[in-house]
Amino acid sequence: MSGKHEARLAELGVTLPDAPAPAANYVPHVTVGDMVYVSGQISQGADGLIKGKLGADMEVEAGAAAARTCAISLLAQLKSACGGDLDRLVRVVKLTGFVNSTADFTDQPKVINGASDFLVEALGDAGRHARSAVSAASLPLGVAVEIEAIFQIA
Repeated sequence: MSGKHEARLAELGVTLPDAPAPAANYVPHVTVGDMVYVSGQISQGADGLIKGKLGADMEVEAGAAAARTCAISLLAQLKSACGGDLDRLVRVVKLTGFVNSTADFTDQPKVINGASDFLVEALGDAGRHARSAVSAASLPLGVAVEIEAIFQIA
């Protein structure tokens, strides 16, 4: 099934991948009423994991691109939670972004903007959300970014 959200993603040149499987003993998403809580999605693209530490070996622009990949995985998980119908999305409620960064790096919000900007570009007003962007001394598998999300669905 392809609806308005997937049509917009296609306009942006984005095809959602299959929802990534969890890497440990947890579920990728939980639905409670009209809310979907999606577990943290790590930065990875077609070439594999996107690793790095902001403020050391990765620039803000590369970090933002990594955050964008997390947003794409979040939407893939949401699509799975909605039985394949992404048009059940009412809105993105909140993102919590974790940035693998040095102690003196302070541009975590600019990094997570890669996800936020993408969601608004792809989903319009339904993509506007509350957000936190925090530093982490390290992230699983050495990835640059991990983002979890809460979505409202119909």
